[in-house]
Amino acid sequence: MAQTTVRLSSDVVVLKTGHGLMMMTWKPTPVSDGEAFEAIKAGLDSLPSGVKMLINSGEFYGIDPPTANLELIARFFEKYPTYTDKVFLSVKGASKIPEVGIDCSPENLERSVNRILDKLRGTKKLDLFECARVDPNYAIEDTIKVLSSFITKGKFDYIGLSECRAETVQRASAIAPISAVEIEVSPWSYTQETIDVIAMCKGLSICSPLGRGFLTGKIRRPDDFEGALRSRQEEHNDCTIIPCVGRISRASCYPSSRNKKRTLENLKGGDIKLSAEDLEENMKHNFAIVDGLKAIADKKGITTAQLRITWVSSLGPHVFPLPGSSKKCTLENLNGGDIELSSVELREINQVLETHTVKGGRYVDEIGDDKLLLRR
Repeated sequence: MAQTTVRLSSDVVVLKTGHGLMMMTWKPTPVSDGEAFEAIKAGLDSLPSGVKMLINSGEFYGIDPPTANLELIARFFEKYPTYTDKVFLSVKGASKIPEVGIDCSPENLERSVNRILDKLRGTKKLDLFECARVDPNYAIEDTIKVLSSFITKGKFDYIGLSECRAETVQRASAIAPISAVEIEVSPWSYTQETIDVIAMCKGLSICSPLGRGFLTGKIRRPDDFEGALRSRQEEHNDCTIIPCVGRISRASCYPSSRNKKRTLENLKGGDIKLSAEDLEENMKHNFAIVDGLKAIADKKGITTAQLRITWVSSLGPHVFPLPGSSKKCTLENLNGGDIELSSVELREINQVLETHTVKGGRYVDEIGDDKLLLRR
């Protein structure tokens, strides 16, 4: 049973490893209700008394319909209503469904929150709302003021941020309390900007759920892309990670019929302008990191997913990982927050990361890197 916890507020304590549900529905063939419910329930059953689990969803975490993840959650709580008190539900919104992109206008923020509440069908309270990205068309101060008004109206209780800079966190916190900041962190994305956000959150007593992917080394050459897109799975973290254009390519983690071809074109030199030779070179270079970290995990007797989760957890008491587990068998991830890395092991990890810098750019975002990812 996982034991390490984080306090989100004076009356909310959550497990130090959350549960991301994205990959249960954001793929051509969603996980069955039976399998998804088993995974969710098993995680909740492992909680210590009085502790909640942060479950992360999104109003666009589906293909047909985009709100499939929220509807899955509603069906779960309709079947297991006694589990509502064990869950702290965080949902990313402010999307422009049915279009891609972000829209933090007051009108769309209200539409987004109401859509989320409608799809939950009253089965579970929305605890925390976070805009999926920072909209460059609206000042973060104005966005937080609008979200604060929704708290006053009883639509949700807490405000979170996602994919933002440290400066944005500081500006937002000056307007209203920010309870959590969700960013990407991994050996592929541990930049000074990431470090600054974590430090800012610590200074402001904000929790930092850090998520996305890690890798196990299944994909070692460009020809493996097609198989990765077909399989849509990774043994420990429910997504196949491709260390090719740099850190990870999220578009390959949850391919849909509309982006499968585009993903391969992007990775092989389309929108990213990456030649096949450069792709091969980046993969070869970056797999020195993969192999180095896998060796550390093997020596410790844990999976690479658990190593990644443990490493993220070690970044601070206010930091907790947010892996995705769509199957009960991958819930070993939850124990990652309880595993401790020795000072020697941390030095070994840091040495791998310092010796082998990542080659290539950041990931391609499924819902529009130009609109959502790069403007923070």
